[in-house]
Amino acid sequence: MTNDTVRESFKTLEVAHEGPVLTVRLNSPETGNALSGPMLDDLLTVLGAVQDAPEIRVLILSGAGTDFCLGGDRGDFARSLAADGTGASLRSMGDKARRVCDALATANAVTIARLHGRVVGAGIALAVFCDLRAGADTCRFRLPELALGLPPAWGGVLPRLLNESGAARIRELILTGERFDAAKAAELSLLHKAVPEEELDDVIAKWTGPLVRRSPAALRSAKMMLNAYAGANRLADATLFDAELLTSVLVAAESARRP
Repeated sequence: MTNDTVRESFKTLEVAHEGPVLTVRLNSPETGNALSGPMLDDLLTVLGAVQDAPEIRVLILSGAGTDFCLGGDRGDFARSLAADGTGASLRSMGDKARRVCDALATANAVTIARLHGRVVGAGIALAVFCDLRAGADTCRFRLPELALGLPPAWGGVLPRLLNESGAARIRELILTGERFDAAKAAELSLLHKAVPEEELDDVIAKWTGPLVRRSPAALRSAKMMLNAYAGANRLADATLFDAELLTSVLVAAESARRP
């Protein structure tokens, strides 16, 4: 990754490059780091640069302010529908969300989510596509899509959740929309570590230290194998329809609302 890329001015992110470690912080605390179209664009730019930077061994994803991420930016959804009732721009945003999640999962670097505060909906998706996840023991999680009248179709997250945590447990969380804490997230393997917030950086440092000494080729191969075996039982990738599904539901809801 070039110094110019790191110094690039991002409206929605803070990016810091220190040797083989890149830290990316969602930086829209006034919205709870809600994932808007511009933030997805910025993430795609950074993640694309990481893929072309073999010297980056670890990428740490965190959030500014009191929360990691409160999910998709519903204001952005509404503005997109108001501007284009066919849902084309909303569909484009859904495609970007999937590309961001794919890039986190398939990055040559090991991706680590550093979680604090509330982690909601699409914020859980961002985190679960990271290879390793550490969270403060005060974190609170929720999958509220059904309560908002939406399908769980952001970024292709559903099969990833099912694979990481198991169908029965994820079914309960999606259908009930119940809030859950860091201890339950760890029990479900949504977190690998749940610790007091002041210890989060120490946990991540303990992961990062050995990772930056690993062979880059071995890291890439290990990630490819893990991703391949995790998806080995899937006959088809139904998440390709996520953007279309989410858009169709929102367009239909908006049509029904209008007189």
